[in-house]
Amino acid sequence: MEASAEAMASPNLQLALSRLGETLALGNRTAFEKLPGSSLLRDKARAIKDETLAHLDEHLEQLERSILARGGHVHFAADGDEANAIVAKIIRDRGVKRVVKSKSMVTEEIHLNAHLEKCGVEVTETDFGEFIIQVAGERPSHLVGPALHKTAEEMRDVLNDRFGTQLTDEPHVMAQFARGHLRQKFRESELGITGGNFLIAETGTVVVISNEGNARLTSSVPKIVVSIVGIEKVIPKLSDLPIFLKVLARAATGQKMSIYASMITGPRKPDEGDGPEETHLVLLDNGRSKILGSPMRESLFCIRCGACLNICPVYRKVGGHAYGGTYSGPIGAVITPLFDGLKDNYHQPHASSLCGACQAACPVKIQIPELLVRNRAAQHETHIAPRGEEFIYRMWAKMMRSPWLYTTLTRWAARVLPWFAKDGWLTRLPGPLAGWTKIRDFPAPSGQTFRERWKSLAEENEANPE
Repeated sequence: MEASAEAMASPNLQLALSRLGETLALGNRTAFEKLPGSSLLRDKARAIKDETLAHLDEHLEQLERSILARGGHVHFAADGDEANAIVAKIIRDRGVKRVVKSKSMVTEEIHLNAHLEKCGVEVTETDFGEFIIQVAGERPSHLVGPALHKTAEEMRDVLNDRFGTQLTDEPHVMAQFARGHLRQKFRESELGITGGNFLIAETGTVVVISNEGNARLTSSVPKIVVSIVGIEKVIPKLSDLPIFLKVLARAATGQKMSIYASMITGPRKPDEGDGPEETHLVLLDNGRSKILGSPMRESLFCIRCGACLNICPVYRKVGGHAYGGTYSGPIGAVITPLFDGLKDNYHQPHASSLCGACQAACPVKIQIPELLVRNRAAQHETHIAPRGEEFIYRMWAKMMRSPWLYTTLTRWAARVLPWFAKDGWLTRLPGPLAGWTKIRDFPAPSGQTFRERWKSLAEENEANPE
């Protein structure tokens, strides 16, 4: 609540968030409207994810065989600590001191940067947004635009304060500075770390999608490349990839196609001019297997496009940091309690109006509102919800099960509440209901319940049948 209130009181954040509906959300709708058969294409993408997850063990085994056959290395990590330890060991065994890294939400999930820095490794984020927030000492606020919460003026100040420059807030000026700084980091780097949008079991390929050249450089300039990817990102065949490329770009940024689709299929061969000499894939579970066998399985369909954030009326008011976890927005409110536990994230499933806009925008049609309701139900089944909230819901349930009690209370409310109204509106409600009237008025009852009005109309019709 405090983080949300702080976010809503920030003029700069509100300015940045206000542009979401005019840019990314609008781009999403327009791009899909212009694509013939887009709904069928989304159905196909959903069906591929569904079928793949139904036989995930087989696809992961095929992926491992394909990578090993091409000279790559595969590691399985049960959780974030194990994944961090695997990456740290690869770095330590090879005496690496400087690492470049392309944008990856899964590495944010396991807090990889902090772990490597504790090991004495210099880690440089090379996506411009990630670079900005790394310099600022913050975490991403959006799945696609990590620095979306910052205005151009704030980005300028971050760079000037850190590097002692006199940059203006013009985008090309800041981009030019970052380009020069990061190219030096690429030249010095000994190892590159990437995430992965998709894993192709048939060919053993890690697919990294971006709109900046940094991901391509991260996966080709260093001699060693380590990709850390969640196990749910696997798809069976190379021929499945174009379907996802079409829906991902349109859902994320409104583009027909992202600018760069980098495909890492093992280390470079003797007759190839560039590419890494050594490749590693770390397959991360971190609770995904548990979700796979639960009613929340559908949440693993997510391709991390950020479309649900761009359209969500809650996210567009409070931004990503107010959610408290690595993943924000509607899908974050679903998966963060699953990854990190309901007890520490009981507020997240309630950070939604359940309006359904997120499901309509999702490129794989995840039924996010239904999953949020399931998370809410799990809170009450396990008694994680605050006692006051549980008491209110118990009283509400008791009232709804008792016709006499429901009739009595609604009749009382219909007659008493109008006394406190002004021009037909209530500006202040008591107790927990006060949260509603802090930012909006509540229409006062008419003085009669619906049943009373219905009965009155029926009696009038009987008295005057014509």
